[in-house]
Amino acid sequence: MPMFNKILIANRGEIAVRIIHTCKDMGIRTVAVYSDVDANALHVLSADESIHIGSSEPANSYLNIEKMIDAAQKSNVDAIHPGYGFLSENPSFAKACENTGIVFIGPPSDVIQNLGDKITSRNIMMKAGVPVIPGLSGAIDNISVVHSEAEKLGYPVLIKASAGGGGKGIRIVHTPDELEDACAAASREALNAFNRSDIYLEKFFNNARHIEFQILADQLGHTIHVLERDCSIQRRHQKIIEETPATSFSDELRTKMGQAAVTAAKASHYVNAGTVEFLLDETNQFYFLEMNTRLQVEHPITEMITGIDLVKLQIEIACGKSLQLNQNDIKSRGHAIECRIYAENPYNNFIPSPGKIEYYKQPTGPGIRNDTGVYCGVDIPVDYDPILSKLIACAETREQAIEKMINALKNYIVLGVKTPISFLINILESKPFIDGNIFTHFIETHFSSPEPVLSQPEIAGISAIINDYCKSKSRSFSVHTVETPTPWQTLGYWR
Repeated sequence: MPMFNKILIANRGEIAVRIIHTCKDMGIRTVAVYSDVDANALHVLSADESIHIGSSEPANSYLNIEKMIDAAQKSNVDAIHPGYGFLSENPSFAKACENTGIVFIGPPSDVIQNLGDKITSRNIMMKAGVPVIPGLSGAIDNISVVHSEAEKLGYPVLIKASAGGGGKGIRIVHTPDELEDACAAASREALNAFNRSDIYLEKFFNNARHIEFQILADQLGHTIHVLERDCSIQRRHQKIIEETPATSFSDELRTKMGQAAVTAAKASHYVNAGTVEFLLDETNQFYFLEMNTRLQVEHPITEMITGIDLVKLQIEIACGKSLQLNQNDIKSRGHAIECRIYAENPYNNFIPSPGKIEYYKQPTGPGIRNDTGVYCGVDIPVDYDPILSKLIACAETREQAIEKMINALKNYIVLGVKTPISFLINILESKPFIDGNIFTHFIETHFSSPEPVLSQPEIAGISAIINDYCKSKSRSFSVHTVETPTPWQTLGYWR
């Protein structure tokens, strides 16, 4: 089957830029879409063509199916790559592509529909023999039933939205007195985030790890996994540090979980790239959590240790090409770690930090990769997820990868917005992380009240940056209005 000539990327930021890079390597033309605030964004400057799709509000642009399809038809593309977030897991968007004859680079709409509902996907996995987390198999409609089931499971328990993801619509309940309010709060949040209020109940595991397996499946049903990723370091149920291979992970456990992941993909009739997510408890018992029907944010670490371009395979599978890899072909080398660099303040409850990037210096070197969607002078809008980039370090061993990542972070300079760079360094340098004693509530346990720690050389470095910055500005010190934050305002805590 012939390869696509032109692809529209229905996304923005670093993932749109990432997809454009692979399309260029494959000789495929790209079309970027952008909202008012993104007119000068890096993904727009990187694509061959670009189309304005509306105002900055996501509902009027990146979440607007009609405008996205219209842009694809106007630019005469063969396919749409949704990236992750926005419309990537929206079955109505995939269906709209199918109805207009545009290839959706992802699974069929009915598969997205089934796996996007956590209750439906849970029942699919139970039928296929994939272990699931103990809990209710239907939506909560009677609070007395919830109380009864919670008592059987034992506290703490987890209230979860049936739809969506990203940590929304989730509440941990420690006592019976908290249960009713937690159900109401989770339901309200789910309705606001996903336009669906249904929730369900699961057992909550203390000190569990979040392990996911990368899946590839072609249109002929050939399905493999591309090893695991440990995504246990999270804030507000969202990952900030991922690594592969998982620590303290036996070959036997890897084989068993990998087989379960493939079974899960086949049971749901999965096609293209996806991720099967598991919880792994302290006794090495694992349970199906959910399946993400898209490319994951953390996919680069898998690419780094395997040499496989997952976006390239996504495009080839969507073209109808059969997967040329077998399970025995999947080999890994070394260890890779990813840190997500957000415009946010980790020392103030991770509140977003929009603004203009006044200075931007990326780390470089062997084994360092930085998937970025920003540049010096660009504005970081308040309207979208504040991720700036994903920094990846790869080395022969985990210890070397940690050291390489720490050095890379220390050479990553962003002025104008706050970032968690210093906080990430503190995590990587902590003894529990170095020892591999990680779990989903690692940050709450070890960094419940994080404070920045700056060494004297770091303070001197900041002073030098400020000095150079000030020299490049006008030497006039007359009073004027400051429209964007200065480095003095955005460096965070320092002395």
